[in-house]
Amino acid sequence: MEVLSGDFQTNIKVLNDVLGVGRNYDITSRELVVGGKKAHLYFLDGYGKDQVIERILAFILTLTPQQLQPIQTMDEFASHFGTYGETMTENQMEPLVTSLLLGKCVLLIEGMDKALLFDAKMYPMRGIEEPADGKVLRGSHDGFTEVVKKNSALIRRRIRDPKLVMENHRIGTRSKTDVVLCYLDDRVDRQVLEQICSRLDSIDVYSVSMGQESIAEAMHKPQWFNPFPRVRYTERPDAAAASVMEGSIILMVDNSSSVMILPTSFFDFIQETNDYYFPPLVGTYLRLIRFFIFLSSLVITPLWYLAMMHPERIPPWLEFIGIQEPNGVPLLLQLLLLELIVDLLKLASLNTPDVLSTSFSMLGALILGDFAVRANWLVPEVLVYIAFVAVANFAQPSFELGYAFKLMRMLLLILSALFSIWGFLGGLVFMLFLIGTTKPLAGHYLYPVYPFNWKALKHLLFRQPINRDNT
Repeated sequence: MEVLSGDFQTNIKVLNDVLGVGRNYDITSRELVVGGKKAHLYFLDGYGKDQVIERILAFILTLTPQQLQPIQTMDEFASHFGTYGETMTENQMEPLVTSLLLGKCVLLIEGMDKALLFDAKMYPMRGIEEPADGKVLRGSHDGFTEVVKKNSALIRRRIRDPKLVMENHRIGTRSKTDVVLCYLDDRVDRQVLEQICSRLDSIDVYSVSMGQESIAEAMHKPQWFNPFPRVRYTERPDAAAASVMEGSIILMVDNSSSVMILPTSFFDFIQETNDYYFPPLVGTYLRLIRFFIFLSSLVITPLWYLAMMHPERIPPWLEFIGIQEPNGVPLLLQLLLLELIVDLLKLASLNTPDVLSTSFSMLGALILGDFAVRANWLVPEVLVYIAFVAVANFAQPSFELGYAFKLMRMLLLILSALFSIWGFLGGLVFMLFLIGTTKPLAGHYLYPVYPFNWKALKHLLFRQPINRDNT
C-alpha cells in the first residue's frame, strides 16, 4: 500500500492526481503557511462545515515558528494543537483518500511524516420526521434518515448503556459504504454475531448501490423462487432499539433510511410498534386481528372461487356470497386481472405528483369500479373480495411479506382452477414447504414453532406487560 513520502511537493502532486484537483469542481485545495512552514489543505466542498473549518484554521494559522520548532512529527502536532475532538493522523494513501471522500479535511505540513485528518463534515440530510409506513398514534414521531451517524445517535439516545456496540464495516471496493452493526454485547447471540460479521467481511462487490437489499442479497444464499422475506426492516428508532434490547442485531447502511433487524423469523412480521403503545389487552387484540385478517387475505379469494365453481354445494345460510348477475368473462380471469390492476395502481401512484394523487385515486376508483361493472367486464362480488384483499395487505407493515402472500394467493387461484379442492390443498402444502425451507441468516425461519418454544411464541402472539425482564 502506497504511503506518504518524505517530500512535501511529491505528496501534493500525488494527491492532486489521485483526487483530480482542478478536474473535480467540488474538491477544494488550498495552500497555507503554518508556523513558517508550507501546508496544504484538502476538503470536499458540500460536506465541510464552514464555521468549524474556519475556527480550526484560525487557530492553526496563528501558530508561530517558535511554537512549531519543537514539533517533529504529525502525531506530536495533533497532540499539541489538535483542538478539534475528531482528529487523527494517517500516512497510508488509500485510507487517506477514502477519508477525504467521506468528508474529512486533510492537512499536510512540510516536513511532517503524516497527514492530519479532522472530521468537520455535515452530510446533506432531511429531517428525522416520522416515516410514512410506520406511523403510530402515540409514542415518538421521529424516524431514521439516510445518514448512518444520525441513525446511530437515535439508537444511543434510547439505550444509554456502555455495552451497546456500534461496529463499523466498510463494504464495496468502489463505493466503500459504511455498514454498522448495532447490538448489546451481553445479550447478543455470539454465534449469530460471528456468522453475520463473517458474511459481511466476505462480501466482494464494487458498490452497494441499492442499500440494504444489496447487502441482504450478498449475505444470503440465493433463493430466487422463494418470495418470502428473510430480513425485517424498520424506519422507527424505537422499534429498532426494542429489538436490540431483546438481543437482536441491527444492521444500518449509510444512505438508507431503514435498518435491518437480524435474525428474522416468519412470526416476527406479525408485530407492530402500535401494539406496544396500547395496554396489553388492546395490543393483543390488535395483534391477533392483524394476524387473522392477513391470513384470511391469503385464502378468501381461492375459497370463494372454489365455491363459485360448485354453487350447488353452497349451504343455504351462505347463499349471499353467490354471484347475482354473472357475465361472460371467466371468473378466474377477473380475479387475476384485478390482482394485476391493483399492482398497476400502486406503481402508478408512486410516480404520480402529490398535487394529482387525489384526482388519480378518484379516476382509478371510477374506472375500475362502476365503469367496469357497467361495461359487463367484472361482477360486483369480485370487486368486493379484491378490495378486501387490497386493504388487508396494509394490515401488516412488511411490503415484502404482502407481495409473498399475493403471489401465493394467485398460485392458489390457478391451482384451484386446474385441480379444484386438491389443487387448493396442494398449493397450501407447497406454500408451507416454501416457508419451511426459507433459510434466514441464522436460526430457523419458523421459530418459535420449530423448534417449539412456547414462551417465545406466547410473546409473539400476545402482547405481554412490560416488566424488568421484558422491555
